[in-house]
Amino acid sequence: QVQLVESGGGLVQPGGSLRLSCAASGSIFKVNAMGWYRQAPGKQRELVATITSDGGSNYADAVKGRFFIFRDNAKNMVYLQMNSLKPEDTAVYYCNARITGRDYVTINYWGKGTLVTVSS
Repeated sequence: QVQLVESGGGLVQPGGSLRLSCAASGSIFKVNAMGWYRQAPGKQRELVATITSDGGSNYADAVKGRFFIFRDNAKNMVYLQMNSLKPEDTAVYYCNARITGRDYVTINYWGKGTLVTVSS
C-alpha cells in the first residue's frame, strides 16, 4: 500500500509565498514522475508542475517564473515553492506520483489535497 500526504497549504495574502510538501510512503520500489495539480472551485483539475525522477521539470504557463517544483529522492518527497501568489491561484492542490511498488506494479497515485487560499 502506498500513500501520498500533502502539507503546507493555508491562507496567504496576494504577493506572498507558500511551500507545499508531499511525502510518499509505503511499499515503494521506485518513485517515478511526481507532480502537482490544482482544482479551483467550479473548475476542472489542471496541471501545475511535474518533475521526472532525474529532475526534469515542466510548468503550466500560468505559474511559470513564480512556482518551482523540486524533489528529494532519498526521502520520496516533492515540493512546490509558490511565490508571488495571486487570488487566481486559490485552489485545492493535489500531489501526484507514478510509483512502482515492491511487487513491480506501477500505479498513478493521488494525495487527498491541501487547500491554498490567496486573499487579503
